[in-house]
Amino acid sequence: MRPNPLAPWELRIGDLRVYYDVDEEPERMVKVLAVGVKQRNKILIGKEVIEL
Repeated sequence: MRPNPLAPWELRIGDLRVYYDVDEEPERMVKVLAVGVKQRNKILIGKEVIEL
């Protein structure tokens, strides 16, 4: 599996992708970095297209 170019973690929900990071210190926090729609080997985030 290749590293994700957008974020360390990815949540898949159908065609939706949520890219996020988790901080443990100083307190636990989840930072949502992007939400996009996967179409074949591309992710659409707003008007931007990310090639995978």
